[in-house]
Amino acid sequence: MLLPQAAALIEQGQLDGLHIGAQLYVSRGCQPLVDQAWGYARPGVPLTTNSLMLWLSAGKPLTAVAIMQQVERHACRLDDPVALHLPEFAAGGKEAITIRHLLTHTGGFRTVDTGWPEASWDEIIAAICCTPLEPNWVPGHTAGYHPYTSWYILGELVQRLSRRVLSDYVRSEICEPIGMHDTWLGMDRVRYREYGDRIGRMQNTERPGLPPHQWASEEGVMHGSPGGGAYGPIRELGYFYEALSRGGQRATGRILSPESVAALIGPQRVGLVDETFKQKIDWGLGVILDSKRYNYPVSLYGYGRHASPRTFGHSGSQSSVGMCDPEHDLVIALVFNGMAGEARHQRRVRAVLDAIYTDLELVPNP
Repeated sequence: MLLPQAAALIEQGQLDGLHIGAQLYVSRGCQPLVDQAWGYARPGVPLTTNSLMLWLSAGKPLTAVAIMQQVERHACRLDDPVALHLPEFAAGGKEAITIRHLLTHTGGFRTVDTGWPEASWDEIIAAICCTPLEPNWVPGHTAGYHPYTSWYILGELVQRLSRRVLSDYVRSEICEPIGMHDTWLGMDRVRYREYGDRIGRMQNTERPGLPPHQWASEEGVMHGSPGGGAYGPIRELGYFYEALSRGGQRATGRILSPESVAALIGPQRVGLVDETFKQKIDWGLGVILDSKRYNYPVSLYGYGRHASPRTFGHSGSQSSVGMCDPEHDLVIALVFNGMAGEARHQRRVRAVLDAIYTDLELVPNP
């Protein structure tokens, strides 16, 4: 095993009950170094590198790229008010919120009872549009992570601007051009059943006995929430970051121009306290920038102690991370099949990421 310390930590976490399985993909210079799976996709079903796992919020940047494609195609601008393209969104004092505010989590409508799974997509969008701006929130200046609300609105913008269903758009315009052939942001029932045991079930290991995550159900996989419903082998999340590391292109195709990638991964929100996480976290356009200078060692959803300051990516709640460290030409994509609780997850993911850098001799071995 090329990464012995990282592998040992993953295996020990499985023995400790933090997760029932894991997938890890690591590449340097877009050359794969590790593509490995451990444990189970669901109880009794082995997890392989071809298994499809729920990425949760680590899949958010797919929708961010879809928006940047609309900008490239002159269908919208980042500083357009959302209501210019979605008039009903202006309700409740939200008329000044722009597309850029959605991508930097500075919009101000963090939580809504969407009614899912009973509610349809259109009903969810209507519920979010009716939600008022949070009290004392100044769009663009007040910051707070929006777990799902802004992402539904971004997904609806992609649909209206492209005149295509979001799941179909993401498949054909982002996933297929760069070789993410088993990645889905919503799939049809026939394809879901064809995959069979290849589809994993994200387990709750903090409180064993509870059912898997609701988006790991058949209806959840089909729904494909743009805020956390992406499914695929974790190596394909690695392919996504390899494309971004090369200015939006892999050998098989291009998804963004280098200029759009630079805007996506560059600092767009700097030094603001996030009212959801209660920490300073810097953002690009839909991606989290390395922010450990503010919070280490208790940075939430960061990239460990050894990641360079230019590192960018996104993590999934208590489960996953996809990241690119440009200074080391390094891509890491990791998913644990086990939501182990916030504190335990933060410790395990930091430990594994740190071990990867040590195993690759990118830092001195302690």
